[in-house]
Amino acid sequence: MVFKKVTLVGTSPDGFDAATDDAIDRAQDTLENVQWIEVDELGVEVATADDREYQAEVTVAFELQD
Repeated sequence: MVFKKVTLVGTSPDGFDAATDDAIDRAQDTLENVQWIEVDELGVEVATADDREYQAEVTVAFELQD
């Protein structure tokens, strides 16, 4: 088996959990064979957002097809 990893950043005004779920949901909707996801960084955008925008950077690992 060979895996590929990509980095995604999920966002939400509702908190870190929702931002992480955003990234996970998008990965599962657009990638095949997702095996695991690692949460790498959490951040909050405050400079340009009207309210706080929570961000979760995740690494997604998926198995490459033969």
